[in-house]
Amino acid sequence: MSLHRFAPYRPPAWLPDGHSQTIWSARIAPRPRIAYQRELWETPDGDQIAIDFTGSPVSPSPSSKGDGAPLLVLFHGLEGSSQAHYSRSMMAAVQSQGWRGAVVHFRGCGGIENRLPRAYHSGDDAEIDWILKRMKTRIDTASLYAVGISLGGNALATWAGRRDQDAARVVEAAAAVSAPQDLAAGAQALARGFSRVYTENFLKTLRIKAHRLAQRHPGLINASRAVRARSFREFDDAVTAPLHGFRDADDYYTQSSCRRWLGGVRLPLLVINARNDPFLPASVLASAAQVAPSVTLEYPAAGGHVGFPGNRSSVAGGRPEHSWLPQRILHFFAGHG
Repeated sequence: MSLHRFAPYRPPAWLPDGHSQTIWSARIAPRPRIAYQRELWETPDGDQIAIDFTGSPVSPSPSSKGDGAPLLVLFHGLEGSSQAHYSRSMMAAVQSQGWRGAVVHFRGCGGIENRLPRAYHSGDDAEIDWILKRMKTRIDTASLYAVGISLGGNALATWAGRRDQDAARVVEAAAAVSAPQDLAAGAQALARGFSRVYTENFLKTLRIKAHRLAQRHPGLINASRAVRARSFREFDDAVTAPLHGFRDADDYYTQSSCRRWLGGVRLPLLVINARNDPFLPASVLASAAQVAPSVTLEYPAAGGHVGFPGNRSSVAGGRPEHSWLPQRILHFFAGHG
């Protein structure tokens, strides 16, 4: 891949704001078809997660060297999956490069029920750690890259900052896209105005999962508070915090916001946040003075939340391609291989 300077993101004129760029990408835009091969992995504590692979096989045996193609591992956003628009666009770009890809489903996602009294959250760096280290043993000397989207981006960036040199020994480079760098500010933004529509969309499935969890593990969480939650702060206070050892939602937000950890990153990390992202105010984004030299901050004026719809017309009907974001990430990785 050519290492020319990558063009900054520019949105289509007919998608003028963060909401339209977000909703078009998530709900309307065409998505590439991806053939996945699923594996179920046992977690170190006896739970189970699903990994969807694409490209040439990644050998289950550490002694098998495989074909040497790089592997890109993607961690999805809140209630996401390998079928999300960003997952499929990224995996299509990976395949076009002759690389291998893997979409990791967090606990309780991808159609797999939790066995244990826990779920997933924005600061779960221990989960990121064992998954990436296991991937590393599977590909021998091939290059390993990681991408995190939204919640997954926050967790990945938190892992990179908390694990510093240890993380740098695992992956060649990483990218965090639309990560909620300040979780408290993000929760506030999503509790106001039109953004409450996004909150309710997420909470529909989260409340169901919390109810099932309460049935399997009585007394673990306040089930009535969980099902009545109408904001992320209410849900995180009732469910996320007690499930994962935090005192309350404020403690969870303080400990898990990736912005506080970006100064400790030692691996090449690309951080992309649109300034018109309706999930997070631009005023709380990390500045260059707050991050390590290995971190590249890119804050385009537009793009929405994991949107970045393309300007060019696709062959199949003149609709915009989802090409800028995956190509920007692969361009960054090509410079750190």
